[in-house]
Amino acid sequence: MVGDALGVPFEFQTGLGPDAIEMPPPPGFHRSHSDAPPQAWSDDGAQALCLLASLLDCGRLDLDDLGRRLLRWEFEGYLAVDGVVFDVGTQTRRALALLRRGVPPEQAGRAGESGNGNGSLMRVLPLALWHQGSDVDLVRDAARQSVITHGHIRSQVCCALYCLWVRAVLHGAGHPWESAVRVVREAASSLPGWTAELDDHIRPETAPAGSGSGYVVDCLHSARLAAQEATFEQAIRKAISLGPDTDTTAAVTGGVAGVRHGLRGVPHRWLAALAGRSLAEPLVSRLIERW
Repeated sequence: MVGDALGVPFEFQTGLGPDAIEMPPPPGFHRSHSDAPPQAWSDDGAQALCLLASLLDCGRLDLDDLGRRLLRWEFEGYLAVDGVVFDVGTQTRRALALLRRGVPPEQAGRAGESGNGNGSLMRVLPLALWHQGSDVDLVRDAARQSVITHGHIRSQVCCALYCLWVRAVLHGAGHPWESAVRVVREAASSLPGWTAELDDHIRPETAPAGSGSGYVVDCLHSARLAAQEATFEQAIRKAISLGPDTDTTAAVTGGVAGVRHGLRGVPHRWLAALAGRSLAEPLVSRLIERW
């Protein structure tokens, strides 16, 4: 939530100096999304909370329930700060329109090559924190939650890889990214098309590099790059400086950096400034109780 909210005012802006990346931004700074409540998370955070609430209430990944919650978010402001929905991705909007017309959630997300935005990656973190099943079960559930808005195999693989990465960090693995890659490659051997996506497009063995775009693969690698920074604050600033999809890159980075550094690693001034905490904290408390 903190990474997302910090990145919202800077989306699509370039040439950001380190002093400008703050919450709230410096006085006089021209914020992106001027209609957004100050210090609010965007669609990234709201959809992540929809997923978390669904998992907690259903006790499993229920795509029908998640779909209903996503529709409530778009049309009622469910789990959006002050009920204000100010940023809906093109692919997500299309998928939710299909859901509203009765299309099953497994068929709503675009499965074509052009449907590989980062809209399912940005919300998947709660699944990695909630899930208590095997690595293979986590891989399959991460892929399933993607298809409701982003049906292409590449988006599914990126979500699975991110969840495994978060799990490895949470469990204190010495080389968490490499551990995640090994597991996802093992799972890919039995999943049609996954190995080709890993080899031809995602290429997880390459050095981390990214430009902060909305393409799911670039978003994942941008988070890898930013998460190498020594502190949570430095990681989030790095993610936002990559641009242009600053809120999503910072949200994805903030997930893994938050697991690594803990709540105490998040600057208090950022936590204190974050809007909407009364929406998120009860869900987080329920998640912690489950552990």
